[in-house]
Amino acid sequence: MFQPKIAFFDIDQTLYLKNENRVPDSARLALQKLNQRGIITAIATGRTLAVLPESIRALIAECGIEMLISVNGQYIEFKGKELISFAMPRDWIEHIATALQSQNVDYAFVCRNGIFVSRNNAHIQAAAQDLNLPYFVDALAYQKYDVYQMLGFYPAALSAQIEALLPPNVKTIRWHEFGVDILDKNGSKARGILAALDKLSLKIQDTMAFGDGLNDVDMIQAVHLGVAMGNAEPELKAIADYIAPNIDDDGIYRALVDLQIID
Repeated sequence: MFQPKIAFFDIDQTLYLKNENRVPDSARLALQKLNQRGIITAIATGRTLAVLPESIRALIAECGIEMLISVNGQYIEFKGKELISFAMPRDWIEHIATALQSQNVDYAFVCRNGIFVSRNNAHIQAAAQDLNLPYFVDALAYQKYDVYQMLGFYPAALSAQIEALLPPNVKTIRWHEFGVDILDKNGSKARGILAALDKLSLKIQDTMAFGDGLNDVDMIQAVHLGVAMGNAEPELKAIADYIAPNIDDDGIYRALVDLQIID
């Protein structure tokens, strides 16, 4: 029977019901039971730490979650201090911004202290509202803060046209009808997890993770036991080791009980 030493959890639609702005009580109980068994609980999210929902902040405090892997593995904190970070080089940022401007596409810089958009428009508002993401308008934020990822706001119909103009060392991951993550092609939650494990002298054989989105694919493949939520994208379910019930059907709790990790 597999017993992990550390379990990683995506936030949106895995731990957090974004449409209801809450964490299911059963998920909170599951994390508490993991802690009681001495299993480290960790967040692994595409969000930057400045825009975590209040219910997730409360969960972190209540359950003593000490490992926070944010911005798709690009910025990691442990016990409230930076552990590892992978900032984007300035020339990449300027190349991406110039390419998007040439197509009249707006964008954002994802920094530790917030999300900064080039300007406000309907695509940005729609994407941000879907995840309840606060943001600021500041097209020069990259000159003031480290940038760990960028966001592009354009529909899928324009993807091939726009992405052909981006530098070859970045990749895109779509998370909304009008929103994509733009990050280092080697960057992922999996890279962040592996770097964090190395710092903590843990092994990949000690890990499990829960996720639902396309930005969870690398993570679910990398860990020893990868769990896709019942409400996950089909591509994620296809590569998962185990498929949990839906988030709103006590998915995390029921999966952990069925896997005999908690009782």
